[in-house]
Amino acid sequence: MATRTQFAGPFALGTLSAADGRPFPGLVVRDRVLDLSRALAWEPVDVRAVLERWEEALPVLHTLADEDALEWRPLDGLRVHAPVEPRQIFQSGANYRQHVIDLEVAHRAPDDARTVEEARAEIAAIMDRRAAEDLPYVFIGLPGAITGPYDDVVLPAWAKQPDWELELVAVIGEPAHRVSVEEALEYVAGYTIANDLTDRATVFRRDMKAIGTDWLRCKNAPGFTPLGPWIVPAGSIADPGDLRVTLKLNGETMQDESTKDMLFGVARVVSYISQTSRLLPGDLVLTGSPAGNGMHWGRLLRDGDVMEGSVTGLGTQRTRCVAEEPGS
Repeated sequence: MATRTQFAGPFALGTLSAADGRPFPGLVVRDRVLDLSRALAWEPVDVRAVLERWEEALPVLHTLADEDALEWRPLDGLRVHAPVEPRQIFQSGANYRQHVIDLEVAHRAPDDARTVEEARAEIAAIMDRRAAEDLPYVFIGLPGAITGPYDDVVLPAWAKQPDWELELVAVIGEPAHRVSVEEALEYVAGYTIANDLTDRATVFRRDMKAIGTDWLRCKNAPGFTPLGPWIVPAGSIADPGDLRVTLKLNGETMQDESTKDMLFGVARVVSYISQTSRLLPGDLVLTGSPAGNGMHWGRLLRDGDVMEGSVTGLGTQRTRCVAEEPGS
């Protein structure tokens, strides 16, 4: 349940429901919400349907946000779901300079002769060259991993090293294929938050080392991607390259970094994906996670942990970890 909104701009989009009702696409303004399935002429069934007509819908949403003589209802008491059901999820890996340096240092081979300082300096130089000369690294996620921003997260019994990774997410509003970096942000309808949980123990295939990473296993358990609470229109976010990404575990700050630390900004990642794939309205582009994950701290997720994740202008999600029941 949500009782307060904390986002930039005059309004945001969300998916909400009463305790015993169907989810509906909502226009959220301060502490109230308007059911867009009734307020819009084409009666969209969900937020993705709104995004599919984003160019037409955006000015109408601005007008509705200022109208008091409508069937607004209190936000208090409504359940907040993940704001959109995407068809495709694209996830950018190793995209924060300091995060990659920390992970590389933490995973050094036991016989590595370099000091920590030498290793950090060498990896930092590699990251700087990569940002200047290389391409983003992107893999695919599954919509079945998404859960709501206030829902419990079940930690599967097989996940021995579950970790957090808070991320800025770009939400696509127009079909995008082979778009340039310069025009890429024109295809972004808005931004939201994702916590891209990862089981570190299953990232790499030990039985087939040549194949490398196993993203299916380590990232796509049901509920491993808490999303939202809101989609904030891109026009309300002055600069996606200058936002604060903060995750607290049981009240203690673990991640707190600016998106300035990205190796590849939102426009470069969206453009890169579009060179191969056709991005569709409602698709999610996760832009990577900054330094400060559990592997860095030597403290991974446990039953009862509470994570609070926020990004400047996008609100806050709050999820509690629950260990899977034996035999589930």
